[in-house]
Amino acid sequence: MNVDELQNKLIAAARRQSPSEAVPYAFDRRILQRVKSMAAPDVWATWAQALWRAAAPCVGVALLLAAWAMLSSSSNPSNTVPDISQQFENTVLAAATLDQPPADPLR
Repeated sequence: MNVDELQNKLIAAARRQSPSEAVPYAFDRRILQRVKSMAAPDVWATWAQALWRAAAPCVGVALLLAAWAMLSSSSNPSNTVPDISQQFENTVLAAATLDQPPADPLR
């Protein structure tokens, strides 16, 4: 049987049948009850799940970077790399070691 012919017969049969005007008893209440029973998505749980999934790659990247830093410092025994902790301490304590107070920029 031809598909177009079958489609035309089905459409003609559907047009001969008039739709029912009756609505099942308490149809609206059943629909509203089903809508109310549907749980709202928990945004906090979704966010927490995403953060836990991201934690493992972050730990992996941190371990790789730590291993890289340790290997690069042990492979370079010469002291050409500046000591950042000493530079930081000198910068922080620079204002405390001055003999005179800083000049007032408004004068």
